[in-house]
Amino acid sequence: MDAVTLPQLMLFVTTLGLAILSPGPAIIAASRSAAARGRQASMPYAMGLAFGASLWCLFALFGLTVLFRWWPALFTALKVLGGLYLVWIAWKMWHHAADPLAMSGESLGGPGFVQGIALNLSNPKPALFYSAVIMSVFPVLHGAAPALVYAVALSVELAFYAAATTLMAAAPVRQRYSGAKTLIDRIAGTLIGALGLSLIFRP
Repeated sequence: MDAVTLPQLMLFVTTLGLAILSPGPAIIAASRSAAARGRQASMPYAMGLAFGASLWCLFALFGLTVLFRWWPALFTALKVLGGLYLVWIAWKMWHHAADPLAMSGESLGGPGFVQGIALNLSNPKPALFYSAVIMSVFPVLHGAAPALVYAVALSVELAFYAAATTLMAAAPVRQRYSGAKTLIDRIAGTLIGALGLSLIFRP
């Protein structure tokens, strides 16, 4: 039977949710942005992160990982470029860590939807993750099934990033962030920089 089943979808959602919550540059950036700028100002960035992540699912469904296997140099080039982009983001976080925080944050400038997409497209490894999960959970996909899988992936990404942004923008979290902004931003920058370097140098 080739139809997508409810147990398959539940397993897919659970696996994807756990992957999103694992420490990575996107969830770190979304959390920091929400704590610094508030929910309203950060939500477009979060939605861009979610949409950018979902594009790797779309690429996996349409065979990008097969292209990576045929042409490993393409994957290596994307990893290096993505890693350099993450290092640049990390440097900006570190450089501006001591800047004062405007706690009216809802109008504070910062990255938006397009920057969110760019950050999550900087790491091609989710394409391999999505490909492995899709092949394992959905051995055969025909007809409208790929569209359904992508719609579920997009919904999960949007829901998780919206929830993380809302949680991190709560007043108690923002107050604590304000008191330790320099340290938190430098830790976040260090983590994102380390992830970027790992992306460049790890096979």
